[in-house]
Amino acid sequence: MSDIIKQIEAEQMGREVPNFEPGDTVVVKVWVREGSRQRVQAFEGVVIARRNRGLNSAFTVRKMSHGEGVERVFQTYSPAIDSIEVKRRGDVRRAKLYHLRGLTGNAARIKEKIERTAKR
Repeated sequence: MSDIIKQIEAEQMGREVPNFEPGDTVVVKVWVREGSRQRVQAFEGVVIARRNRGLNSAFTVRKMSHGEGVERVFQTYSPAIDSIEVKRRGDVRRAKLYHLRGLTGNAARIKEKIERTAKR
């Protein structure tokens, strides 16, 4: 029975999701329905948490909007998500960055991760 469930979940998780981690700045483009019209809305912010549960995976993105912190939880494999784009990589030492909720200004900055390449 669980093999059938795993197979169905694998089919529904068919979309390719970029590799991103907490601390990364991402742009999530989401389909929004307003009356009879549909459009794509971008939500750009820092990933503060990832929840890896197969089909039920989710991630939380936090941004500052007019001086107010706004968080939004996205289901990773939701059909409402049009695309996920990683803007910059963050260098953090925690899996959950909930402590950023209490910080403002320069204290809430995240250092950028520098990708090291092998010398030849």
